Amino acid sequence: MSQFIESIKVEDKKLFLLDQHQKRVNETFSYFGKAEPLDLAAIFKSLEHDEDGLYKFKITYDLTGKYRTQLIPYAISEIADFQLVENNIYDFSFKFEERKELEKMKILSKAAEIIVVKNNHITDSSYSNLLFKKGKEWFTPTTYLLNGVQRQHLLKTKKIKEAEITLQTLSEYSHFQLINALNEFDDVVVYPLSKIKNLPKKSEETSI
Repeated sequence: MSQFIESIKVEDKKLFLLDQHQKRVNETFSYFGKAEPLDLAAIFKSLEHDEDGLYKFKITYDLTGKYRTQLIPYAISEIADFQLVENNIYDFSFKFEERKELEKMKILSKAAEIIVVKNNHITDSSYSNLLFKKGKEWFTPTTYLLNGVQRQHLLKTKKIKEAEITLQTLSEYSHFQLINALNEFDDVVVYPLSKIKNLPKKSEETSI
């Protein structure tokens, strides 16, 4: 049976974006015809964690309601470089635990992290949604592998906008950053576009 995961930010025993995480769990159960999803808040409360600091609360579960949990100390680290990797058929509509195809793409790349290109459109990195800066505004691709909770939150609060970002329009942006449940929108870990090793030049073909 398929395994799914939720990775939730916990800081000083407080859960972040819990409503969005619970919504995704509910939608996963509903899509596969299951009526009683897990209650994430109840699971966390039952574990009686008393650690202070920043943690990733990881819940791995299946559709029968079985689950296991981990609470992992978390720190944001900078990434040395990125590579655009084309994959037109990869689908990650649900947050599956199984990530073999993503890991294979990453291993075959020549960079520390990948940015997946699907049908000529920019999508996500191997573990995060992406934001791209143009002028003073930040945009997230309309094309994504997974509609992450942080992405939804930032769009809902109007801190970012959506844009169609392709290989041809990528050079219109100056910087980018990675966002997920634990990596929030900020100006601390921001990368210049030149961090992408195989960034297409305007005069070049768009093949990668």
